[in-house]
Amino acid sequence: MTRTVDVVVVGGGQAGLAAGYYLRRHNLDFVILDAQPTPGGAWQRTWDSLHLFSPAAYSSLPGWLMPVQNGAEYPDADHVVQYLSAYEERYALPVERPVQAKAVHRDGERMRVETDKGAWSARAVVSATGTWWRPFLPAVPGRETFVGRQLHTVQYRSPRKFAGQRVIVVGGGNSGAQIAAALAPHTDLTWVTQRPARFLADDIDGRALFDAATARRRALDTGDTDTGGVASLGDIVAVAPVRAARDAGLLKAQPMFARLTGDGVQWADGTRAEASTVIWCTGFRPALSHLAPLGLRGEHGRIATDGTRAVDEPRLHLLGYGDWTGAASATLIGVGRPARDAAREITALLR
Repeated sequence: MTRTVDVVVVGGGQAGLAAGYYLRRHNLDFVILDAQPTPGGAWQRTWDSLHLFSPAAYSSLPGWLMPVQNGAEYPDADHVVQYLSAYEERYALPVERPVQAKAVHRDGERMRVETDKGAWSARAVVSATGTWWRPFLPAVPGRETFVGRQLHTVQYRSPRKFAGQRVIVVGGGNSGAQIAAALAPHTDLTWVTQRPARFLADDIDGRALFDAATARRRALDTGDTDTGGVASLGDIVAVAPVRAARDAGLLKAQPMFARLTGDGVQWADGTRAEASTVIWCTGFRPALSHLAPLGLRGEHGRIATDGTRAVDEPRLHLLGYGDWTGAASATLIGVGRPARDAAREITALLR
């Protein structure tokens, strides 16, 4: 049996919930399909020590400020999960879970979303699946010859299982720095980055990053000079654990190695380092396989968008994948504005 609604939102994390908030305000009939069995999106899968870069009030979805977490200026991931779960209930959002979207097809004047629990017919689709579910591993020579353990950020939880081991952490972004900082006191750590580690000033947090990302998007939209956005400030937010490890001399980045060996890594000059584990903090790619039947992917696998709307399929909106679908749209505070715009455009299209 095929169920019929105005809009199907694929993904029940922060972007999907923000979309639902605004679709409800426009009185549209919609459903949110979440592949996860419980609320909280990717925040349920993060490492134990992860904290937000911003205070709760600056990490909120539209309509309701995130409550302050007792004893923590910057909330942890568990607090975010609780907030997202309560947000669903507060606005009575129609989330169906666990439902895995398999494919989105054109079906005449409608769109058909095929899932592992049957099909949905909609007049518009919002894809809000994020990137966490598609970790990226670089094609480094020798990766298949390394006999130790290789993990990606998505598989790391805490330093407990690595105590006393030789560990190599690869990645000069926030995840790499935070995981390296957590491991440094407990392991023989080598931290490797593609370019020299760039720490933001200690007083910069998510509030300044959001402002920088927003200013850059406005400049690009109006044809003004590119401000550089967040990248112009640095790569790593100096949250308290990172700052402490850095100041203690435990975070000294090494340049990227040339290859993996059977028992570690080797640099271009022949220098070697042994390791039992390599943790790849090398980022993610948009999880868009469910949109493959639409044939919309262009350069670098991205779908061309005008705001959040797919240029070649106006019934499709993409939300929460980063700046290409809205300034800071992969963040809690940043997804609200593009979600509002997407709901407004969908409403205009349908009516």
